[in-house]
Amino acid sequence: MFILHLSRIRIKVVTLAVLFIGLTIIDARSIGVSHLDLPAPLERVVTDEKVIALTINVDWGEEYIPAMLDALERYDAKATFFVTGRWAENNSEMIKVMDSKGHQIENHGYYHSHPDQIPVTKTEEEIMATEKVIMGITGKKTNYYAPPYGERGPNGLKAASNLGYTTVLWTLDTIDWQPESNPEIIVQRILEPKIRHGIKPERKGAIVLMHPKENTLHALPSILSRLKKEGFNIVTIEKLITSR
Repeated sequence: MFILHLSRIRIKVVTLAVLFIGLTIIDARSIGVSHLDLPAPLERVVTDEKVIALTINVDWGEEYIPAMLDALERYDAKATFFVTGRWAENNSEMIKVMDSKGHQIENHGYYHSHPDQIPVTKTEEEIMATEKVIMGITGKKTNYYAPPYGERGPNGLKAASNLGYTTVLWTLDTIDWQPESNPEIIVQRILEPKIRHGIKPERKGAIVLMHPKENTLHALPSILSRLKKEGFNIVTIEKLITSR
């Protein structure tokens, strides 16, 4: 009986130790960014002004961009295009058109890699390579980084911070890359965002994430028209930040 009791004690001790280690790992992951004193990603600007920023992440979909540019121009709206370096190299003329129309061109890495899964130095190399490509096309330096896949781990944040970049995520996600995201659903996600965790997302100062997709193109006029009717100015990330 004594041996059995001792075994049970050992099992309890081991179990508690495993739980403690697991919780420590989880806690370390959750506080990793603050522990490393890294700046939090920009997800929204707190403001009372009716301003909203559309960000368009680009690594494909160039066939839809000209029509998206036409829609933006029709509603006097500006967007921020986060482009990969490899895409920019293959679409330099389109980059020039975006820039000439007053849209902001920013950094989406070079290969659309997972920043959480590669070394900090590799992400730094991708950001710098993309900066060089865009600078060569527009003559303007990039200052904002949208991590591919929306990854927000310490590696990507540290790489961006080391280079003086601000990491940009979003307030409202169209999730337009999913096949079931038809134009009506995309419009609803921006104009009538669902309540999450008991809170309805604030559209003032919001950052919207979208991609050059066919359904996004079809949804864009409805989004722009409604926002304009509600008195919103649709601005670049750079302009949004000055609204604080």
